[in-house]
Amino acid sequence: MYDLKIINGSVIDGTGSKAFRANIGVRDGMIVEIGDVIGDAEQVIDAHGAIVTPGFVDVHTHYDGQVSWDEELMPSVNHGVTTAVLGNCGVGFAPCRANDREQLIKLMEGVEDIPGTALHEGIKWGWETFPEYMDAIEKLPHTIDFAVMVPHDPLRIYVMGERAMFDEMANKDDIKAMQRVVREAMTAGAVGFSTGRSDSHKTADGDWTPASEAAQDELVGIAKAFNGLDFGVLQAVNDFDMLRPEDSFEHEFSIMEAYFKASGGRPGSMSLMQRDFAPNDWLKIIAGSEKMNAEGLDVRLQVAPRAIGVFNGLNCTFHPLMGHPSYLAIRDKELSDRVSIMRDPEFKAKLLSESPVSLAGRGSSVPPMVDIMIGQFPQLAEKLFKLDHEGVVDYEQGNETSIAAKARDEGVSVWEKVYDIMLEDDGHALIYFPVFNYTEMNYDNVYTMLNHPKALPGLSDGGAHVGTICDASFSTYLLSYWTRDRRRKNRSSITPERAVQMLTADGADYLGMHDRGRLKVGLKADINIIDYDSLTLGVPRMVQDLPAGGQRLLQPVVGYKAVFVSGEQVIKNDNILMARPGKLVRMAGANQEI
Repeated sequence: MYDLKIINGSVIDGTGSKAFRANIGVRDGMIVEIGDVIGDAEQVIDAHGAIVTPGFVDVHTHYDGQVSWDEELMPSVNHGVTTAVLGNCGVGFAPCRANDREQLIKLMEGVEDIPGTALHEGIKWGWETFPEYMDAIEKLPHTIDFAVMVPHDPLRIYVMGERAMFDEMANKDDIKAMQRVVREAMTAGAVGFSTGRSDSHKTADGDWTPASEAAQDELVGIAKAFNGLDFGVLQAVNDFDMLRPEDSFEHEFSIMEAYFKASGGRPGSMSLMQRDFAPNDWLKIIAGSEKMNAEGLDVRLQVAPRAIGVFNGLNCTFHPLMGHPSYLAIRDKELSDRVSIMRDPEFKAKLLSESPVSLAGRGSSVPPMVDIMIGQFPQLAEKLFKLDHEGVVDYEQGNETSIAAKARDEGVSVWEKVYDIMLEDDGHALIYFPVFNYTEMNYDNVYTMLNHPKALPGLSDGGAHVGTICDASFSTYLLSYWTRDRRRKNRSSITPERAVQMLTADGADYLGMHDRGRLKVGLKADINIIDYDSLTLGVPRMVQDLPAGGQRLLQPVVGYKAVFVSGEQVIKNDNILMARPGKLVRMAGANQEI
């Protein structure tokens, strides 16, 4: 007797092997048979015409606060993710003393664009230390499994207090204390440690993040907390364009190299993307990582399957007209009132006659890329698109379909065209701006990144940047666009078997989660049943479902016939069910002293 039988499906098992026809039997949350599976079952699902895959593993999310109040963990669960890793980019909410909570909320609000009001109302504080944080978030039932990394910024604040400023160097005692806290967290089952070194990351008060300029000895000292452990990973987000004039790409990369080496051989990962103003840096990152791996390290490259882009609109965090003085005068009004004012021809003419002012800079939480978007560099208006092109959500469009091209065809300025589009749908229309990975206006370089042997699908930021992105759909996009739709465009593509392997086994193996990531007898029954031919992403929409009325972008998806976590169904025909089998994944480790 089985608890679950999945029959007649095309099995893509996560190993990279060719799809094959088989039935799957599940009992007590585990896969117990793959083949004919003769016998009765409490639940039988006919997967004819669908593919059956392992549940997806997302190594890069930011549900650190949301996990304390939200059982569903949308939108990741909607896109086949059954295991999510929290605490990336060096930001999070533990360890944390009570008097530092406000500082960490401002940090997450600024860096990850999560409404501070939602965090204030939503987070169910009940911890100080990192093990206490793990105990607290473990108590609430969830749809999917999750693991946690120790984030550098809260760690620094916890140890250094008021001295935890970006330009304050940690002393030897500070480093030793951080090392002890990380080791304590790893012993409790944390999955790793993360740091963020991006010039785009600021707190809600406009300050650089505490760990953004941490010196090499600090990172090395923290990494040494992993010595002697047989589990745990290191993660870094870095744009290699640091603040100090004496810094260079080579200098910053040497810090990353020392960081990864100090861990005693534990796997690590760093972000990989192409930026317009340093278009060859991504090739340097690849070359540097290959050198490290040739020396015996295991350094992966976290790659996004599309542009690192943002949505812009009157209802979003950012939009191209937000720096114009006339708009600044009405920005605090309700959306309907702003739309009404902006429909006045005289207001429109006045605004379009103005030059935008800079919104970023010292003391501002606005990232530098916003000044680029609002017209400080008008040539980048060529990278503004409507995502819905000829009835299809298309992230890979060329110059000919840009808003700038449409403006030229109509004989108007690009800013007038942007203005008119933003007023569509009563001010709810969205404009897509592919910031990174789109220098050549196509995904040929992304294809090269994805095909690197150390590529690791990541950077989805599930749960973060909720007013500008909804990249938790990365898993769906990788499977649908790169294996099916891009092939139809006669462009380089990836096989479905390889895409599934990247989304499952590759992430699980990197994290050391050997109980998942493949469809194999004896492994956890985390399973997706996907209508591959119909798998489709819709145009993102803004909803107000966060605490305190906070809003976020969600992207409709069609094609997930079923998602199972430990053999319990959490998604049926794209809808979330009531089952809550998700658990905190605690990595195993001996209680070893430093």
